[in-house]
Order: sequence, then structure tokens, then C-alpha cells
Amino acid sequence: MTSRRGFLKAGGLALFGIGLGGVPTFVAKAAEMVKAPGLFQRRKTLVCIFQRGAMDGLMAVTPFNDEYLKVARPTLFMSAAKGSSNKPLIDLDGRFGLHPSMSAFESVFRDGRLAIVHGIGSPNNSRSHFDAQDYMESGTPFNKGTASGWLNRAVGLLGHDAATPFQAVSLTSSLPRSFYGDEPALAINNLQDFTLSMRGNPMAANMAAKSFEELYDQTSSDLLKETGKESFEATKMLKQIDVKNYKPANNAQYPNSSVGNALKQIAQLIKSDVGLEVAFAESGGWDTHFNQGTENGIFARNVNDLSESIMAFWTDLGTYQDDVTLMTMTEFGRTVHQNGTGGTDHGRASCNFILGNDVFGGKVHGLVDALANENLEDGRDLKVTTDFRSVFSEVADRHLNIHKDNILFPDWKGNHIGMMRG
Repeated sequence: MTSRRGFLKAGGLALFGIGLGGVPTFVAKAAEMVKAPGLFQRRKTLVCIFQRGAMDGLMAVTPFNDEYLKVARPTLFMSAAKGSSNKPLIDLDGRFGLHPSMSAFESVFRDGRLAIVHGIGSPNNSRSHFDAQDYMESGTPFNKGTASGWLNRAVGLLGHDAATPFQAVSLTSSLPRSFYGDEPALAINNLQDFTLSMRGNPMAANMAAKSFEELYDQTSSDLLKETGKESFEATKMLKQIDVKNYKPANNAQYPNSSVGNALKQIAQLIKSDVGLEVAFAESGGWDTHFNQGTENGIFARNVNDLSESIMAFWTDLGTYQDDVTLMTMTEFGRTVHQNGTGGTDHGRASCNFILGNDVFGGKVHGLVDALANENLEDGRDLKVTTDFRSVFSEVADRHLNIHKDNILFPDWKGNHIGMMRG
């Protein structure tokens, strides 16, 4: 009989709320085991948030003494000087200032638990959202044919089989590119609306047009047939952790937003000890071509939502903080010069945030040269001085104890930058 792991690999299982039915019995039975105390060993968890649309790193974390930037952004430049009519940037180190709408991050930065990497990006200079996201999520910026995502490969390098279907979970409506691959992963849009779908191979290609029973009838797998013929019981899987009545700890207040709700559910899974090791969430709306704003506007709203959501998550974790590292990513940055509609266009480098007790925080890592035209990539963009793989691999190595960079990021032979402790 095929093993659960083999079945998940064969079917490319993803679970999410689309109203297609319930959960196969083998998954429900695995979830029921949560009732047994200490069943799942408490493990380290990596949480990744993809900021889709390309965040303007120069506005999130501004080199506020750079006169070239001030000239390049006559209406978008923000100052750290106090006493003006506008809200000042939060001075982090005398050179870089955090956007005032990200004030929630200040305390963990000062405490040394939040690190910022500036000048981070892909060595591939594509300014296509689709291509750049695909390259970043596959972890192979010059190979469009890579079948797996880097987080899926990370799961495969953890050194043990999953004792739980919750080992790798994306709180999204569909499985992200980062989780494509041979290792089992779930995509759950909402823990209260937990149903099943499939993706990833020819057997499941037409799942949207066929019932699960029909799909099961087409396979020779004894387990798959047995599973499909049994009733689907969607609620059984998560009833044991009382999803509906979850109350965040320590008075944590999550924004009622996509990323806020996702992180709230990730916190619930972590604290329920269901064996979660890699989690994924998304934040959208970062493509600020028009009316980007400064202390107010779309960018300010986005960074406020992101930072408040992350800090609510961190507060909610309580004693689980030692087990968790959270990292943001975005496909590229924005142009140094603002455009004619009060926005910024597709650029190259941006910045990202890494939060955790094993992070070398309280510092802006990376290299950002003076933003004179001669220092800009193609005369317009912040140069990529830190390959995203050097950061992603360091986080995976230090936090998840993965030490096979050649598998995690094939064809990359770079170095870590020292933003993780240990």
C-alpha cells in the first residue's frame, strides 16, 4: 500500500477553501492525533511573507542623508528631521530612517531582534512581476524550467519525514510557487473553511472539472481509492484546536487584512503544536506607479498593515518566539527617481525584514552606495548588492539547520552576509 507521504507526492496535495468538499480520512486521522499530548515534537518554524508588486525599499527604509535621493524625489522624499509639519522618519542609525507608518517595528529593531537587509534583490534584471516572482520563489533566477520552489526543497532538507500534514502550510487561496515540488504542502485560505483540491501532475490536471470520487476511481493506488470512497469530513481536522474560538495571547491586535488574518492563523497553528515548520503568507498592493504618497497614501497604508500584522503575530506567539523566524521578500524595488504621476516604476533592489530571537538585529545590513546617477543600475535603479539567495539560505541554514545550499539554491555559490546569530 502506498504511504501517506507517497500519496501526497503523487497527488501534489493542496488544501484550501474553495467549497469543493472535505478532507480525506487519512488527513483527518492525522489531525485527530493532535489530541495526544506531545505527539508532535516542537520544532523550529520559518514564516515567509511575499510582498507582491515590488515594495519601494527606498521609502520603507530611507537613506535620508542622501542628497541625490532628495533631488530625485521632490515630492516623495521623507526626512528624519523633527519639528517639521510632516511626520519624520524613525532614525535607525544616523543614516537610515524607517517609514513612520512602520513604527511598530521600532521596539524590536532597538532590541536587536529585527534585522533589515538593504540592496537585496535578484541577479536577474527582469522587471517583469511574473518572471521576477517566479525566479525568487523557485530560487533559480536564471532557470525558468525549475519545477520545484525553494521552500519545498527546504522541507525536503529538514532531515525527517512529516509526522503531520501541517509541516508546510501556505495561508493563501492557492499553492504558491515557493511550495511547488515533491514534498507535501497545504494551501489553506481559511482554517474555518478547510477543503481539498489537487495540483501538480497529469492525474490531477482536470480536478476542477471532475469530482474527487472520479479522480480516485482513475488511480490504481489502494490508499487513494480507499480514501476517496470514504466520506470527506472537513471539520474534523481542525476541531481539536478550536479554530473558531481562537483568542490571540497577550492582547495582540491583528489588522483585519489579508496578511493580518493569515498571520493570525499561522500563529494558531504554531501554538497548537501540529508540527508546522514552514509557513507562507502574502501581502499585495505594492505596485505603486501612481500617487504613492508619503506619510499618508497607499504606501503608508501598506507598510502600516504589514508591520502591525507582523508585530501582532510576534506578540501573540509569546513563549513560542524562540522557535520562530519571520522573513519578508519582494520581487524587486522601485526606481530612484519618482515618475510624473507621483509614483515610482519597476526598479531593481529593495530591502527586506527578518524578525527572530536568533537574528543579528538592530542593524541595516547590506551595501547602499550614494544614489548619484553614476552609481545606479542602468542609470535609474538602486543596485542589487546582496543576492536574495545569500539571505534566504542563511535564514534556512541558521534557523532550520539546513546546510545544503547547493540543493536549496542550485548554481549559487555565494556567501552569507552575517545577519543571523550562531
